[in-house]
Amino acid sequence: MDSLVLVVALAMLILAGAPIALAMILIPLVYIVATGAAPILTVPHQMYEALAKFPLVAIPFFMLTGELMNATTVTERILRLSAAIVGRMRGGLAQINVVASMFFAGMNGSAVADTATIGTILIPQMKRRGYEPEFAAAITAIGSTIGGIIPPSIAMIILASGANLSVGALFAGGVLPGLLIGFALMATCWVIASMRSYERGEEAFSVGRLLRAARDSTFALLVPVILVFGILGGWFSSVEAGAITACVALVVGGVVYRSLSFGGFVGALRRSVRLSASVFVIIAAAGPFTWLLARLGTLADLEAWLGSMAGSPALFAAALLVLILVAGMFMDATANIIVLGPMLVAACVNAGYDAVQAALVVVVGFLLGIVTPPVGVCYFTAAAIAEAPLERVALQLVPFLLIELAVLVLILALPPLTLTLPAALGFL
Repeated sequence: MDSLVLVVALAMLILAGAPIALAMILIPLVYIVATGAAPILTVPHQMYEALAKFPLVAIPFFMLTGELMNATTVTERILRLSAAIVGRMRGGLAQINVVASMFFAGMNGSAVADTATIGTILIPQMKRRGYEPEFAAAITAIGSTIGGIIPPSIAMIILASGANLSVGALFAGGVLPGLLIGFALMATCWVIASMRSYERGEEAFSVGRLLRAARDSTFALLVPVILVFGILGGWFSSVEAGAITACVALVVGGVVYRSLSFGGFVGALRRSVRLSASVFVIIAAAGPFTWLLARLGTLADLEAWLGSMAGSPALFAAALLVLILVAGMFMDATANIIVLGPMLVAACVNAGYDAVQAALVVVVGFLLGIVTPPVGVCYFTAAAIAEAPLERVALQLVPFLLIELAVLVLILALPPLTLTLPAALGFL
């Protein structure tokens, strides 16, 4: 009964417009004051414990890397490279949108940052070229989910720190699913663009054009290359990788491309501080909320409920996916990953799944929540940039969400999709 009241109270606060961090702090505070079940200092102590995890130090570094890249000509170079890859495919700008998301995913690991960066540039162009504003918003929002799957992924860092998993193993496990989602979204764009007679790319594909664009983007691509060979190769940790890539982004923008001004550098620092703070506030707030869920036995009850279905793989998978998707609709992805992620991974491991495979299911599933109403931050961001009605954007999202759901089922049904690369690199 206490657990039900807790969940209802949280849902009502969120739907009433309360910040998710405030809601997760307020509920344990009220519980302690009303019941006297623990000292009031339990709340700040649990907030500290939630933050006192070394892998989380990587988050501001990756945020800074992305902001430094956005403050220079790197974004334009990546978009030119994406256009060269796409050529004259039907729905050219939509295809460029997805390809660019795949590149940016390897640079900053933030879905929200990808939405804002790519959306600000491409959505106005797509509207001028005849795309409906709601479609432009939908493909921008759904493409941003790749930023949380292809490494570096802030969501994976958070889950790894909470579930005591290897960040490198999760990064390696996310490569193939991230690429599969990207290619599946491109195929869906092609089908929709063909049905609606959307534009083609302006220039035909040519090897020469691709090589020129790749040459111009060589230094911009150093960041994902360093990450791949550094973390996945075991040369350095995720925190060291974040620091190194931030330094590389600073050198590339300020020295190589000479497009990073002092004002741009200061602006990048300010934005990365704000973005990092918004993530860390949620992580800290989730500490006392998770403590309360554990104290009331809510997490144990959920794990036991899932475990009771372990005898039927199909029933277990269906219950797991429904739980993830419903939770993702009503709570921020970061909060879900912190509060429910470790429990869901443990339940999957007890049911016979590998921990890395289970973690990827959790991350991809909760990332769908960032593009679904009523709390999908990328959904709202893209719709605002496109100046499109939210309900019409939601309708345009449906085919893309179904594609990602299909990939999510494949991740759960086909272990090699997430385990082949980690095993090849020695993480398993």
